[in-house]
Formats: sequence, C-alpha cells, structure tokens
Amino acid sequence: MNLLFVADPLESFKIYKDSTFSMMREAAARGHTLSACEPKDLHWQRGGPVVAQLREITLTGREDRWFSAGERQARPLKDAGAVLMRKDPPFDPEYFYATHLLGQAEREGARVFNKPAALRDHPEKLAILEFPQYIAPTLVTRSEADVKAFHAEHRDIILKPLDGMGGMGIFRVGADGLNLGSIVETLNQGGAQTLMVQKYLPEIVKGDKRVLVIGGEPVPFSLARIPQGSEIRGNLAAGGKGVAQPLTPRDREIAEALGPVLAARGLLLVGLDVIGDCLTEINVTSPTCFAEITAQTGFDVARRFIDALEQALR
Repeated sequence: MNLLFVADPLESFKIYKDSTFSMMREAAARGHTLSACEPKDLHWQRGGPVVAQLREITLTGREDRWFSAGERQARPLKDAGAVLMRKDPPFDPEYFYATHLLGQAEREGARVFNKPAALRDHPEKLAILEFPQYIAPTLVTRSEADVKAFHAEHRDIILKPLDGMGGMGIFRVGADGLNLGSIVETLNQGGAQTLMVQKYLPEIVKGDKRVLVIGGEPVPFSLARIPQGSEIRGNLAAGGKGVAQPLTPRDREIAEALGPVLAARGLLLVGLDVIGDCLTEINVTSPTCFAEITAQTGFDVARRFIDALEQALR
C-alpha cells in the first residue's frame, strides 16, 4: 500500500525527534511504499480529481541524507492507499484551503487521516470548550474589559493567541497585573482578534503533559514537557525538557472520555495537553512526541499508530 504524507518539506525534518518520520519508518518496515508532498502541491481542476505533485521516497537509513526521492509526478490522491495530513501548524488560511482540497479528494474516494472536516472542526485551542468538565477556568474573548474582570477574579492568569504553536505568544500575568493592558493590546490587536485566557496552573512546574490518543485509545505513557529555568512554557520548542511517564488516573480518565468521541469524528491521532488535572488543548493537526516516548519507555508509538491506520483501512 502506498502512503502519501502531506507534510512540511522533507529537508526540514529533524528525524531524531520527528513523529512523521517515525510513522514513515514503521510503515516502510512493513512493506508499505511512501510518497510525500506539501500542501502547496495539491491541485484540482474541473473535470478531474484532486492531484498532488508528489515524490516517491525511499528511506536510506542514514541520519544526514535520510531519504532518496524520485522525480515529481502528478498523481490523484484517490489512488493512494491512505493520505496522511501531517503539515505542522499554524492553522492559517492556506492550511484551511488544503483541508478543503483534501475533503474533495475524500469525495473522490481518497482515505484521509486525520479527516479534513474534523481538522477544521477542532481548532486546537478552542476544541476544549466542548469538554468544560475537564478544563481550568477559561475565557475566550476580544474584550479587554472581560480579560481584566477575569484577572480580578483569578489573580494569576495565562494569556495566549488562538493561532499560536510551540508556546509562541504565551504570557503570564500575576496578581500585580503588571503589563496586562499592554499584553491584551498585543494579543487582541486593538479588539480585532480573539484570545484565550486561563487560570494559571502551578502544576506546570511538573510538566505540560502530552497524552497521545490513537484510534480512540490512549498511549499508556505521556511526555511531560517541563519548563526550564524561569520559563513558564513547557513546550519543547520553547526549551522544555521532555520526560516520559505513565499516565496518571486523571490523564487516563480524560483520554478515555474524549478518545472514542474524537475517533468517531475521524480523528485517528490526537494529542491531548494536560497540566495537573486539567485539559488545556486538543491537538489534531500534527501531534508529536512519538520518538521521545518510545526512546524513554520502549513503547513503540509508531507501531501502535500504523496498527491503527491499517485497521482503519480494512
């Protein structure tokens, strides 16, 4: 079976930690063939199917030049055994448009994971609103007055943009309210953009846990991304240290409650972010942490994922 990965440029991969590479390596070990393209390579014209200018790739087993690729060729997405949308955030207009092209490919017979409509319906910051019983006090607004009232109630808060990734644009404001007005102006662009505000969770010092859910079932280990030094952000991209650990009873409770619901909507792979006992984000675009969990625990996350993919395709 051929697997088509819609992803960032292959040349940008850091394969020692890249989850998409982990998927590719496991799939190739099972005899599946691989091809890849970027969202910009998708194309549709009336009278024909959605096609991709793709490259067939072979893994070399090397760390530097880790793949070899054939010439680009136009192939209908419906001819692939499966299409895996693995483009990293941000979920910008071009990502949005790509999901519509992938949705058209689905109508033509392509099997796309995660399902394009589900990607659109679950923005990673806002998807938690559906599950208020698991989240910390949270506010979504454009209003500076609303933010100030929330701060007056909770005293120690986190503010973040809705389209950020890797910890970008996250601010903490303590009880003194220092720079709150300036931070709100920066994030909401004078009332033009919506932001999210959450009560600060001191458990962040023990890590922002990534809980992977595959085919509706939780992986038994999370990766706790622990802030370093004076940082408040545990994101690995912001310098956090990743420490794999068994799921806590609360982690498992959240994952087992959300997993079947999200899987039924076409989300084969989900990354839940949990701080302490609270769900903070639901990541669906390109969840990561496969390599770190596998290296530290021996639990082969990529094997679990390809098992679930093959099961979904039966």
